[in-house]
Amino acid sequence: MTPRRRVLLLASTFPAASGDGTPEFVGDLAVELAKTMDVRVLVPAVPGAPLRTSYRGVEVERFRFFPRKWEDLADGAILENIRGKKVRALQIVPFFLSETFHIARAIRSFKPDVLHVFWIIPQGLSALIANRRIPVLITTLGGDLYALVDTPARSIVRAVVTRADHTTVMNDEMKGQVEGLGVDPSRVSVEPMGADLTGIVPHTVRDTTTFELLFVGRLVEKKGLRHLIAALARVEIDWHLTVIGDGPLEKDLRKLGDGLPIDFVGAKPKAELRAQYAKADMIVLPSVRAASGDQDGLPVVLLEALASGLPVIASNLPGIDSAIIHEQTGLLVEPGDDDALADAIARLANDRELRTRLSEAARGRAGEHGVDAVGRRYARLLESLVGQS
Repeated sequence: MTPRRRVLLLASTFPAASGDGTPEFVGDLAVELAKTMDVRVLVPAVPGAPLRTSYRGVEVERFRFFPRKWEDLADGAILENIRGKKVRALQIVPFFLSETFHIARAIRSFKPDVLHVFWIIPQGLSALIANRRIPVLITTLGGDLYALVDTPARSIVRAVVTRADHTTVMNDEMKGQVEGLGVDPSRVSVEPMGADLTGIVPHTVRDTTTFELLFVGRLVEKKGLRHLIAALARVEIDWHLTVIGDGPLEKDLRKLGDGLPIDFVGAKPKAELRAQYAKADMIVLPSVRAASGDQDGLPVVLLEALASGLPVIASNLPGIDSAIIHEQTGLLVEPGDDDALADAIARLANDRELRTRLSEAARGRAGEHGVDAVGRRYARLLESLVGQS
């Protein structure tokens, strides 16, 4: 019988506890991989999280890197945390040193056959320093590549991806960027994260006079919420918007939406998200390219909404356009075009037949992105890297 492979999974965004509202795509994949492999997760400390725990049966270790009172660099998205509060930059060097040390220690104790590393920076860089002999799979979700590839950090990004055994990206545009750094095309593949589709509550299209709109995402520039608020201010329908998520721009966005029927409810766990997909009449994900160059790859929330059958309006960006076929499984608008976004919202609200057609088509589209199918593909890829070593 073939022994189970050992996978050391490195990430920076990971729930302190299942259902705490932190994106769970890394945890979901770890659970899927653990069905056929032995998986250990190494992630940074965040406020309120134990240093050793089990996440749905997967062993998780967190490393300390700064005095506990101020140790919040990885509580959310690292780049956005630094932009939101510059003093957090003081945590960067201790973070890298501690992460590199703990990766080396985990390699000695766990003896993994392969490293699965989420994000080129910081994890990819730390793994590059700590590891010289174990095969490495890098998975870039978008922000680390888009925001850094055209900055002075480009040389670091190139060093990480050219020395990795394989890199997975979220869309074809990202694949081209990685290849442009000198990586052989055979060592780069498009493999978006999967969505946990268990417990999805089917959406039912309804007749209504007040349309319930939903936005889910970090309150950061690339998610484009300010464009949605601007668009809604000119839409001539009765509407109510629920905003699920938190982030550094919350105060500014609340001010922008002052006086409008918008509820900011913070981050929510999976169960509440699924209830909202069933309750809303449409979800709007107006992603844009941030001034830093950062942009979405393929948001997992989009896949979850599609699986529920909730009609979707989203931005026409690489990755998103692979899940949304305009006029068939959702509506696409050009990023940052507030007028086009307003027109799409009004059109969808006023056309029940269109909402019904999009809802029915969306359910079938999401299945190929389920975390179980994605997990099997990643397991095969990791196994192949071990075989090449």
